[in-house]
Amino acid sequence: MNDMDAMADKVIITCALTGGMTVPAQSSAIPITADAIVAEGVRAWEAGASVLHIHVREEETGRPVADLDLFEKVLGRLGQLTDAVLQPTTGGGRGMTVEERGSVLRFRPEMATLNAGSINFGLYPIAERDLPFADWERDYLEGTRDYIFKNTFADITYLADLMKQADTRPEIEVYDVGQLFNLRQLVRDGVLVPPFNLQFVLGVLGGNMAEPDQLLHMLRTAQRIFGESAFTWSAAGVGYAGEFQLAALALMLGGNVRVGLEDNLRVRRRARATSNADLVTKAVQLAEMFDKTPATPAEARATLGLKGTTDLGF
Repeated sequence: MNDMDAMADKVIITCALTGGMTVPAQSSAIPITADAIVAEGVRAWEAGASVLHIHVREEETGRPVADLDLFEKVLGRLGQLTDAVLQPTTGGGRGMTVEERGSVLRFRPEMATLNAGSINFGLYPIAERDLPFADWERDYLEGTRDYIFKNTFADITYLADLMKQADTRPEIEVYDVGQLFNLRQLVRDGVLVPPFNLQFVLGVLGGNMAEPDQLLHMLRTAQRIFGESAFTWSAAGVGYAGEFQLAALALMLGGNVRVGLEDNLRVRRRARATSNADLVTKAVQLAEMFDKTPATPAEARATLGLKGTTDLGF
């Protein structure tokens, strides 16, 4: 059996630990402090996640921030306690500049997210729920009625250049099918070079919906534009149904999966997740139904073409 045959029986599970657009009032399980994010990361890794997607939050309020001291603490501790691929965000949160979002690349991570285009990013329906919102949380959510998650061609080029300087592999987050054509232009411009790692993020209000036919459409479009051998891919569905329906479809189609409290707060339709590990455990169980097992971090590094841990800045 060659390496590719062996990896056909594996799935790379990414866990998005805390997010930049959820608010603490939505769930007490969302980790806030650096120590809590680290603890959640360790548990998710123990449960089977080989990639940990990382945001940080202001520890007193839970507001998403681009605080480099907090990133350094989280990355450093997770690097000591796990062998997971640590993937900080360059998406950040509402109100952050692209320079703030890209500042995390000073740590020269193996991998970081790179968003493929601008979209409306509407979270305001959440503010209508009967939850104990802090004032900043309600304002934060309501403010997304007029929020554009800005990722212009200039922004993408800026972040891609920082990643080249850091020898950081981008995970390209694609929220809608038109963003695949953005990538095609960026390839023509010499900004990005295949092979890619694509993350199809579906279910955000303003982007494509977390429906099986939409994932299929985006996957087939990417295959047509770039060729099937030009990218690895994963699916991230927002919300309970989106997360696990798309995870099942990705497993059927040979892709990888992302779960976590950034995207979904429920482990069952009527049961909230108590930790990120709950969601990773369910993804592992789902994979077993398709005769797949979680890839180890070493296997994920080989598949994703990462540099490893010898040239990091944390």
